[in-house]
Amino acid sequence: MQRPIVTHFFDEPTNTFSYVVQDPDSNACAILDSVLDFDYAAGHTDVRSADEIIDFIRDNQLEVAWILETHVHADHLSAAPYLHEQLGGKTGIGAHIVDVQEIFGKAFNAGTEFARDGSQFDALFNEGDTFTIGNIQGNVLHTPGHTPACLTYVIGDAAFVGDTLFMPDYGTARCDFPGGDARTLYRSIQKVLALPTQTRLFLCHDYKAPGRDVYQHETSVAEQRDANVHVHEGITEDEFVKMRTERDATLGMPKLIIPSVQVNMRAGEMPPADDNGVVYLKVPINHF
Repeated sequence: MQRPIVTHFFDEPTNTFSYVVQDPDSNACAILDSVLDFDYAAGHTDVRSADEIIDFIRDNQLEVAWILETHVHADHLSAAPYLHEQLGGKTGIGAHIVDVQEIFGKAFNAGTEFARDGSQFDALFNEGDTFTIGNIQGNVLHTPGHTPACLTYVIGDAAFVGDTLFMPDYGTARCDFPGGDARTLYRSIQKVLALPTQTRLFLCHDYKAPGRDVYQHETSVAEQRDANVHVHEGITEDEFVKMRTERDATLGMPKLIIPSVQVNMRAGEMPPADDNGVVYLKVPINHF
């Protein structure tokens, strides 16, 4: 099995891991789940995190084939447009982005100027689609439940699972956002756990489970099957749904969900500026 070179980048304010995935036999690479730094209180954006990735790619003389999103993130803004401008590459996300755009286009009253057809991205992936990074083939699994558009990208012996799974000691993603569903997530996780046991799993987030002092970004199918506290082997679908539903009812909303979704449903672009030339993000009152 092909073994890509995977380099991780961590944004501690949002607990987010971004990745550069390289073909070891060429200079081709892909970027997954990038972060645009955002000071919510001040309404200021910054590209420090994205520049770390850009510097790494230029220092290693890599060529970007893809800038990929595992889903429409609710906890950080994507830096995809900035990375595309600086490095090229095609942007990609799950084809069910159109469902997310419909849900949140209405929630934020985005208007007719907001296209709800996924056209902001270069590629919309469905279950079973493939793509290439140099000589390595990527395969697409549709793994909804956290959101309708969640994908797992399987690239050689590495799988990038987005928010579907966390480290085994932390569990699984929440399912209470609009369009989420715990039963669907359980079935999606079974797709991931059906991959070869040695498959490396790269996570989008880590929050350091109680008793663990360091952030971790990589696990394996074998480790998840054996030890995931929410969904290890032997946990039934009904047991998982009960646990996940009860747990989700206790969780607050991510602190950046309001700005993140408005930006990420647009492939990382900001909403159009008002007639005074200033860009604004909306805050729906008592809606979520």
